[in-house]
Amino acid sequence: MPSKKLDFKTGQYVVYPTQGVGKLVRVEEQNVAGQKVKMLVIDFERSHMTLRVPVERAEISGLRPLTSIKKMDEAIASAKGKAGAKRMIWARRAAQYEDNINSGDPMKLAEVVRDLQRRNPTDTMTFSARQLYLRALERMAQEFAVLHKIDLDAASEKIEDILGVPKEIDLNAVDGDDDDDEEPDDEE
Repeated sequence: MPSKKLDFKTGQYVVYPTQGVGKLVRVEEQNVAGQKVKMLVIDFERSHMTLRVPVERAEISGLRPLTSIKKMDEAIASAKGKAGAKRMIWARRAAQYEDNINSGDPMKLAEVVRDLQRRNPTDTMTFSARQLYLRALERMAQEFAVLHKIDLDAASEKIEDILGVPKEIDLNAVDGDDDDDEEPDDEE
């Protein structure tokens, strides 16, 4: 049973864990299996998607209001730290990163960005690592953009500036020298 009732207002930006930031456009009643159900209608403009979440299931689904600027700044600061231990095989780490991205939690997104970002221009990144990094960065940037009233590209750039990601990095460069199938190096 939910411990508190979330209070959302039309026009408010919200975060749905697996989709990112969307705008609550209206609350409507729908007839579902003979019962009237109040639905939150959320528009995800970037992905051209509309999502309907029953009001009673909003908290259980992970729907939440935007985080505060202070908490976002804390998440970005944590992404500046040293990358976490990479002792497990890539497939398990990738699954953990995927779970963190789909959690919608800014601190977990920051963890993925921290662990996968390149620290200097000569670093290479595998295709799957690059995709996870870009998804985590985009999710963080979506919320950052709304909080700071800037566009998504500017938010991504600003986050990478704060993190110190070198500008000359080509995010499309992939590591072509590896003969084994293991993803990012397990260096410490």
